[in-house]
Amino acid sequence: MTSSPAHRSGHAIELAWLAVLATLWGGSYTLIKLGVATIPPLTLIAGRTLVAGGLLLLILRWRGMALPRDGATWRRFLFQACLNSVVPFTLIAWAEQSVDAGLATILNSTSPVFAFLLTQAFTPVPPTRRQLAGVAAGLAGICLIVGPQAFDGLGRQLAAQLAIVAATVCFAGAAVFGRNFQALDPMMPATGSLLCGAAILVPLSLCFERPWTLTPSAGSVFALLGLAVFCTALAFVLYFRLVRTLGPVGVTAQAYLRVPIGVLIGALFLGESLTPGVWAGLACVVAGVAAMAAPARRVRAPR
Repeated sequence: MTSSPAHRSGHAIELAWLAVLATLWGGSYTLIKLGVATIPPLTLIAGRTLVAGGLLLLILRWRGMALPRDGATWRRFLFQACLNSVVPFTLIAWAEQSVDAGLATILNSTSPVFAFLLTQAFTPVPPTRRQLAGVAAGLAGICLIVGPQAFDGLGRQLAAQLAIVAATVCFAGAAVFGRNFQALDPMMPATGSLLCGAAILVPLSLCFERPWTLTPSAGSVFALLGLAVFCTALAFVLYFRLVRTLGPVGVTAQAYLRVPIGVLIGALFLGESLTPGVWAGLACVVAGVAAMAAPARRVRAPR
């Protein structure tokens, strides 16, 4: 059975939201780099989760909605928070004190591969050739876009780079675990997990970094607010919606889009030129994302 025009239109909308999510998270690395210039990593991420969770809670109340009260759901929120914010956000913020934002983006763009491998490990569904081709095309596109010069710093600051890879594995696990919230409005797990993350990070920040003694710059404060409102609150709502509609592998495919989006922004606003290799890489990335995020084709059942 072929998909209807309405079904194709709905999927196109989800892919558009996927591009928005990639743009929001693609810009987060630059904001983190600006933030950690004068705000320590734990305090930056504690503020990010606290402001974002508080904002979403206010929006929930405005919509007349209430968070679940059962312990089982909140335990899932807590586990999701550790996978999706507490551990990876902190690792990336710590690593970007010594690693460039561009290299962090590149290392973190491999999350679809880990999500694909985790999905295959925990579900009996065999991979399709289209999905395997999508993984390969996305990685090839990243290599074409960044070129070998982008990896000049690879091997230096090894601990920081491994921290970003560990954060990438966490993001992939969060996408797989996020399927447990399909029965909830996307704002519910977004708000609940961020509040759980803030409950963990704020006490740690108070104990180890004493934020009341800091004198952050205006640039770092604005970076923190941008991270909280756009790259976290808004992005998390989109994220849980897309986990439900595109699946864990499909939603992590936005990681491939972060690099070409950054390249295009640089070309439009900074006058950077695009080489033929970059255009070829863009084509590979778009093809890879489409292959990984496309819905499975349904066949007509025999009569």
